[in-house]
Amino acid sequence: MISFSLTTENNSLGYTRETMDGETNQEKSAGTLYVVATPIGNLDDLTFRALKTLECVQIIACEDTRQTKKILNAYNIKKKLISYYQPREKQKIPFIIDRLLKGEDVALVSDAGTPGLSDPGFPLIKEAIDLGIKIVPIPGPSALTAALSAAGLPTHRFLFLGFPPPKREATKKLLRSLKEEASTLIFYLPPRKFSSFLSVIHEILGERQVVIAREMSKIHEEFIRGTAKELTLSLKEISNKGEATILIGPPKKRKNQR
Repeated sequence: MISFSLTTENNSLGYTRETMDGETNQEKSAGTLYVVATPIGNLDDLTFRALKTLECVQIIACEDTRQTKKILNAYNIKKKLISYYQPREKQKIPFIIDRLLKGEDVALVSDAGTPGLSDPGFPLIKEAIDLGIKIVPIPGPSALTAALSAAGLPTHRFLFLGFPPPKREATKKLLRSLKEEASTLIFYLPPRKFSSFLSVIHEILGERQVVIAREMSKIHEEFIRGTAKELTLSLKEISNKGEATILIGPPKKRKNQR
């Protein structure tokens, strides 16, 4: 005979969950958290699997409900939406986890691309993992991989660094620490900060190859290539709208390196 005992655990976020001896990590009753990639600009990039997932879940946790509604309206999907955005992520986690523990399936989406990559998602995913809730990735669009695939810089080794620090001196410190890094460096950046960031790249890293990928998957998609100094001279021709991905090539090998 197998005996079961019911216990209640409090976690750091203030909600409780019930567990039974012999029942592993809520696997018999909890719902699933789907991490769903959404288009970065072109609605046609939504995968069939992502569409099916959005249709089937009970709740969609999204960065901005207005952005997510554009996708849902295009496919005539009506779902309960929960706003889940930085810096108020932790305030919404207890509610989302509670629904998951009650057996409801939840889709996590960001405004564009893959959740958790310089977008909200990590704290919720980590909490769900700690509670034994199943996590299922629904792969799809990502500005990171889209830019890297077409940039023409080495792809066998790359380092994604998200958004650079807001202050110039902190950005300089970061790039100094990466001066000998033999990887393609990848950043997200709003166009209004191009001039400042490119000048720091030139000052700290020198004549590296740089690629600016902007408006990807949209009508005005473009890849602008050159050194940081060359790109600075062409900034007047670049729109300040949206966000862009900046890729910095690795340092050239010294003559004594193979």
